[in-house]
Amino acid sequence: MNVGEILEKIRGVRVLIVGDLCLDRWCRYDPALSEASRETGIPRTAVVSTEVTPGAAGTIANNLRALGVDVAIAAAIGADGFGFELERALVQNGIRSEFVYRAPGLATFTYTKLINVNTGVEDLPRVDFIQAHDLPRDVEDAVIARVEAAWNNVDVVVVSDQAETATGGVVTPRVREWICTRAAQDPAKIVWVDSRVRSEHFRHVILKPNRDEAEESSLRALGRIDFPAYRELTKSPLLIVTRGGEGASIYSADGETNVVTERIENPVDICGAGDSFTAGAVVTLHVTGSAEQAVRFGNMVASITIMKPGTGTASPEELLAQ
Repeated sequence: MNVGEILEKIRGVRVLIVGDLCLDRWCRYDPALSEASRETGIPRTAVVSTEVTPGAAGTIANNLRALGVDVAIAAAIGADGFGFELERALVQNGIRSEFVYRAPGLATFTYTKLINVNTGVEDLPRVDFIQAHDLPRDVEDAVIARVEAAWNNVDVVVVSDQAETATGGVVTPRVREWICTRAAQDPAKIVWVDSRVRSEHFRHVILKPNRDEAEESSLRALGRIDFPAYRELTKSPLLIVTRGGEGASIYSADGETNVVTERIENPVDICGAGDSFTAGAVVTLHVTGSAEQAVRFGNMVASITIMKPGTGTASPEELLAQ
């Protein structure tokens, strides 16, 4: 399929994203207004404007929506102010939020980025609001119930396992086990996993780590870097290892295929490149059945988003022009 045909086909795809959903707050501050507090003498950071966007799993969802795909998210967020802002941002972006559980007592993952209004550069330390404790069992149950309720009504499931804590964020061992068991029972459905530090624990799913993540995961699982053996260990129908500007390598039962891409010189912002790749690749895989076409389309989406500040998206018009 050419790009136009892929764009036409993916509009009918229904995607469920499961995992770590956060709120990105882009706060612009004016250094000229950073006068010291009268009470403490500590200079303030004077934020003059704030923009919020869904992040982590939300970044994948933003990219899918920009392509015209129907997207729902199953996740757990806090019943707090940041959770309210996050849910409103999902609705504004056309992302279905009926499977998002707002849990009392849970902190909504929130990343506050401080950008100098004069330079447009993020030049102060980020202020992050994090969930420091494991997900309570009743919240796990709520997440699993929501994934189960959505499973049969979607074409593709994407798992965004981004938390780097020992047991994970939303994708805890129990949630992961449920997903892997369901994937084994439903092999016709594409279940695509992007896990930052736990890929080796998934089974019967498509794995998409970047090269560093894949090497570290293979070392943990096998004691050596051996991607074909790693794919067999995880029973993954496809292992796609992205290599940045070098393209990606695809490992399957048929062997290894390397897909090169045109290197982008001087990218503006590579934050979220993996998420934009996932968005483009997973729906292309569903409509074409070709891992190579999926990787090429995913790379094309990422090549557009890395030329934008923040976690940008690629529109159909931009993809057709490219």
